[in-house]
Amino acid sequence: MSDNVIRVENLVKCFGQNRVLDGIDLVIGRGQVVSLMGRSGGGKTTLLRCLNLLEEPTDGIVEVDGDVVSQGGKSLHRAQRVHLRQRVGMVFQSFNLFQHLTAAENVALPLLRVGKSERGEAVSRAIELLSRVGLADKALELPARLSGGQQQRVAIARALALRPVALLFDEPTSALDPESSREVLEVMRELSTEGMTMLVSTHEVGFALDASHQIVFIDRGKVVQAGPPREVVYDSASERTREFFAGFVRHGGGALA
Repeated sequence: MSDNVIRVENLVKCFGQNRVLDGIDLVIGRGQVVSLMGRSGGGKTTLLRCLNLLEEPTDGIVEVDGDVVSQGGKSLHRAQRVHLRQRVGMVFQSFNLFQHLTAAENVALPLLRVGKSERGEAVSRAIELLSRVGLADKALELPARLSGGQQQRVAIARALALRPVALLFDEPTSALDPESSREVLEVMRELSTEGMTMLVSTHEVGFALDASHQIVFIDRGKVVQAGPPREVVYDSASERTREFFAGFVRHGGGALA
């Protein structure tokens, strides 16, 4: 078992002539939380999607838990990708819940379809996970009857269902009000204390400072700086990084300007 859950070397992703990722290097150790930060359009979401092959890397190496999943533009076959996505869960901005299924059914679905669990076992595991994210009492509710924050917590429970080695979060609070954001971030903090390996694309600087082992600042498809959170936010040698965090620093830890 590798000490590094995710390793990326010289990762390149092009869409036509547009080079969205331009030689990304990244290593995430087991149990670490890494926050991806930077302006919108800088490549954060594309990087996340390349890690579980929702996007096909153009070049470079992607390694998950010691196994190479993409190298030199050649990636795993379809059946192997299903296994990869069991090992690396992803939580999206827009929840991606099935609206005709209850919260418990949404969480149980990957266990039934991918994990081949018996229905009773899958439902029991779903209730356990909903309880873990503070939603045991919402198990029989449809998504339409849940707040945005509650839906996102259901999505986190679903991502945990197959016991992944790592979770990827793509701006998990961007569509939420402040109270719902706090609820979701609290669940993520709890996961971090339990040792879950997480890569989080976020604009939540407070979360990145409190819960991350490292901030990776990406701009125009390149890693501009990576290091301890307080160093990156408050004492960066990079002018571009200082500009990005200036509003947060200026307001004494408030929102980014």
